[in-house]
Amino acid sequence: MNLYEHTIVARQDTSPAQVKQLTEKYSKIVEKNEGEIVQTEDWGLLNLAYIIKKNKKGIYMHFKIKGPGKIIDELEKNEAIDKNLLRYMTVKVKKFNLEAKYFSKKDEYEKKEYKKEYNRD
Repeated sequence: MNLYEHTIVARQDTSPAQVKQLTEKYSKIVEKNEGEIVQTEDWGLLNLAYIIKKNKKGIYMHFKIKGPGKIIDELEKNEAIDKNLLRYMTVKVKKFNLEAKYFSKKDEYEKKEYKKEYNRD
């Protein structure tokens, strides 16, 4: 089984219901092709580095996928014709870091420990 990290960027005017539909749609494609989604992260609305199809922002979703290579072919074929998506990217990895949350804020515990350690209030 191969391991992949897959990120999609939806248009900024995509509703939360449509985002949920996109997530479910691509999850079903993975499962149909003998794969498994290990983790899904919704990174939310982020600024794009440059304007893409008249959009300055995009809604990012990130998937950690385990399965054969045909999954990625099928995903990208469907994503290429999806009007709600601006971009998609897949990276093959050797192992997943399931604890890393790429765009999450530090939790309160870490903030308190930092203040305590450096005597900052």
